[in-house]
Amino acid sequence: MNPSPGKTAALLMVVIAAMLGLVVGSVPLYRAFCQATGIGGPPRQVAAASERVAERWVKIRFDASVAKGLDWRFSPPVGEMRVRLGEDTLAVFTATNLSDRPVTGNAVFNATPDKIGRYVAKIQCFCFTEQELQPGQSLDMPVTFVIDPAMAEDPHAEEVSTITLSYTFFRANEPASIGRGRS
Repeated sequence: MNPSPGKTAALLMVVIAAMLGLVVGSVPLYRAFCQATGIGGPPRQVAAASERVAERWVKIRFDASVAKGLDWRFSPPVGEMRVRLGEDTLAVFTATNLSDRPVTGNAVFNATPDKIGRYVAKIQCFCFTEQELQPGQSLDMPVTFVIDPAMAEDPHAEEVSTITLSYTFFRANEPASIGRGRS
């Protein structure tokens, strides 16, 4: 038994409407999910560090990369450090423009493991603004962050002893292939 053309058209309209609803709602739903779980969500930007410092220490590893087509060298002079939860931490990354013309770039941030994203709070970061480098220019770029001491009370985070903070620079006039500020 074949459905009537009217029923088939109605079913297709419902499917198309549902797909459009998912497309329109996917970004707000993703943001709400990330905010609720801290998984894959953006790092928090805060004006100042936490008022309390936990006894717990974690190792922070730094990773730096440059997108294809951006003729920069980008690296952290210090590859890792130990920090206490709740303590202001300063890290510095160095970028050098290897091209013969001025280039503007912007950085995308990521923190792993994903479930730790909600605990990474940026106070100041070069990733908040575009960075322009003249030909041959090197620039030290600071990032001040804090790992929220609430992480010490999260039973799902108790096995985490190492957090990797990754930054990738892209040309400012080219869209990044991954979400900005993803953690």
